[in-house]
Formats: sequence, C-alpha cells, structure tokens
Amino acid sequence: MENGMLIKTTDLTKVYPMGGQSITALDKVNLSFAKGEFAGLVGPSGSGKTTLLNILGSLDVPTRGSAEVLGEKIETLTHRKAAELRNHHIGFIFQTFNLLPVYTVYENVEFPLLLLGMAPAARRRAVLAALEWVHLSDRARSRPAQLSGGQCQRVAIARAVVKKPDLVLADEPTANLDAENSHHILHTMADINRDLGTTFLFSTHDDKVISHLRRKITLIDGRVAKDEPGPAAEKRP
Repeated sequence: MENGMLIKTTDLTKVYPMGGQSITALDKVNLSFAKGEFAGLVGPSGSGKTTLLNILGSLDVPTRGSAEVLGEKIETLTHRKAAELRNHHIGFIFQTFNLLPVYTVYENVEFPLLLLGMAPAARRRAVLAALEWVHLSDRARSRPAQLSGGQCQRVAIARAVVKKPDLVLADEPTANLDAENSHHILHTMADINRDLGTTFLFSTHDDKVISHLRRKITLIDGRVAKDEPGPAAEKRP
C-alpha cells in the first residue's frame, strides 16, 4: 500500500439477499485511512457503518469492489489468513464489552496474547502495561461482575490494545455508558492513539464520541455523504 496508508477501499459494495430481494448495505464506498487517525463513521441506523467495520476487520467480505487493510485484500483472504490478520494487527471494542465472566480482568486482557503464543514473561509485561494505560492495575484480580460498566469497557479497551495493534475498530463503544464514563473512555482511547500511534475507527451516532473525532465520515444509505474534519481536528498533537 501507499506509504503510511493503512486502509483503502475501492468501490466497496455489500449486498445482502433478503426475502427474495436484495439490500445494499454499502454502495461503492471509496475511503482511505492513514496510520494514526482517530476517525468515525456516523449516520443513522442502517446506513452501513457496522457493515463497513466488519469488512475492514475481516469479519465479512465485500460483494463487489475491494477493501485493502495493511496491504491485504480482504476479499481474497482465506479464513486462516483473515484470522491471522485479526489476531496480529486488529483490536475490536464492542458496546456489549464481550468479557469472559469466569476470567479475571488480567485473564481477559491476556487472552489475545495466548492466541499469539506469546511467552509468559512477555505476556505479563504486556498485560500489566495495558492495565496501566486504562488505570485498572488495582483491579487485575477482579471479575467482570465486580466492575462498573465503565470499568468493563476499560478492560475491553485494554484487551483490544494489549498486542499493540495497528488498528482498533470500535462499534458504538459508549452506547451502554453514561456521559461521565463515556468521556473518560474516549480520553483513554485518545491517549492510546497519541502514545502508541494506534489508528482508531469508530462506528457511532453518539454526540459524545463525535466530539472527540478528528475526522468524521457520514454514511447515508450505504454511501459516503460527507468526509470532513471532526470537532477535535485542531486538537491533534
């Protein structure tokens, strides 16, 4: 890919069959993202935001067109290669946290590193560093049921960034949080973006998230309606 370019889509189209008809979720989307961006996909429900994130995260494939992520064309990847791309280079944050309830905070954050086969000592260093980034070092032995919603989302962030991925995809990450927790979570992600150079791409219709974006892409009916600087563009260090 071009130097510094992390993602590029070309006429990206996704069509779903439904009841003998077809629904176009994405319609010839052309976008590119450079390393270190803090960007968001905004728009009403059904505009294609989550579909685009899923394709960029190699969880889905386009019907037509191309999505290139870290030099890999998503539409050509085998299941194994797609899993390798996710495991090594992409972190995910969801609105429902998706923590494993029987695992401690430490074990939840450690889980992606087990998939990578990282040595125990290196895993420990990485997990402790990730918990420090999200200010949860003192809750390492707690289980998710013992945490608040905001703390659970911070664990999910630590799990997403513990392997220092190139890209974090966040799908409505503040949907289940109050305003205070939402802003704390967003500041945490902005700090990680600044300190590690991790690219963050959000799907959201939450004004709290939008206020932190440095780039805002509006999707309507699967098309890019607007691509503009976000409210926080001038805050970029």
